[in-house]
Amino acid sequence: MKMLLYLSEAIIPLLLLYIVGTGLVKKQNVYEDFLTGAKSGIKTAVQLLPTLIGLMVAVGVLRASGFLDFLSELLGKLLGGLGTTTELLPIALVKMVSSSAATGLLLDLYKQFGTDSFLGLAASIMLSCTETIFYTMSVYFMAAKVTKTRYTLAGALFSTIVGIVSSVLIAKLMVS
Repeated sequence: MKMLLYLSEAIIPLLLLYIVGTGLVKKQNVYEDFLTGAKSGIKTAVQLLPTLIGLMVAVGVLRASGFLDFLSELLGKLLGGLGTTTELLPIALVKMVSSSAATGLLLDLYKQFGTDSFLGLAASIMLSCTETIFYTMSVYFMAAKVTKTRYTLAGALFSTIVGIVSSVLIAKLMVS
């Protein structure tokens, strides 16, 4: 076990040494290449900033206005026959846009129902097995200049629904 700890502590310095060493062996200016990459990274971050701010503001407005609760109640009535719980719906909806906002809702759920409750377990598993679809599509597709997304949204929504259903089923198995 100690060997694994030593290896995990040494892997990053060894990787950096390998990258710099490879660059030097190939007679490349490693420092200039690093600066070029850093400049490119900063430009990308500046380009993505408006999208990130827009997504954060949208989630805040949806949550503060009560629309998220309204939508959750509406979906809860539509899906009520399937035995779903409406407390998980806001987390599932927000997670599609923002992982940090969903984590905030998760903490609120923990305070109300507890971490070891069915809802706490289901929400925890749900956050782990679903993706921030709209955040990922807007940020990464914009950065890569992808304009034709084809079936990305349909596939991402399908996999998110499977993740949500799976998390509820797994939590039911864990609680019973």
